[in-house]
Amino acid sequence: MTGTVVLATHNAHKVAEVRAILAEAGLDPRCLVGAADLGVAPPVEDGLTSADNALIKARALVAATGLAAVADDSGLVVDVLGGAPGIFSARWCGHHGDDEANLRLLLDQLADVPDPHRTARFRCAAVLVTPDGAEVVEHGDLASTLTTAPRGANGFGYDPVLVPDGERRTCAELSATEKNARSHRGTAFRALAPAVVAVLSP
Repeated sequence: MTGTVVLATHNAHKVAEVRAILAEAGLDPRCLVGAADLGVAPPVEDGLTSADNALIKARALVAATGLAAVADDSGLVVDVLGGAPGIFSARWCGHHGDDEANLRLLLDQLADVPDPHRTARFRCAAVLVTPDGAEVVEHGDLASTLTTAPRGANGFGYDPVLVPDGERRTCAELSATEKNARSHRGTAFRALAPAVVAVLSP
């Protein structure tokens, strides 16, 4: 699978999103495959920061496949919650990957918080790890305000409750192109893209 980079996720939505972002940098989307496509199980993410967890995932993929790997770890940072859920965003409800339960718990916790204090940001660390041990880390943020109820059918995770600064729509009401143009993941992966393209160049 020469000319292939593996993305450390089993989330098909994220694979599609990252393919679209990297395509902007001239990368053939077919060069990027998800870990699930290769049957690689996710590692335990026990890092203390988003960058730590992204590196854990990418290093595990390199070890399992012998291919260059990219990974990200994204979290929702809510100011009134002291930065939580942060690295626990995907399992805020107590178990991993239940978007509906995570949203419901978060909105319940913020039920009495007035609009001026519902500030938050999506934060992403995106990394590239190569078989020769090289590592590149980039970051991206999306400053936003939390709604009181989910809106929109696009996106995933916390997208339905985050309204980016300067916007009236939630991330889930934006088109994929609009979201990628300003999202935390878009910012981080656009910064990472030149390193990925360099790895794939002959």
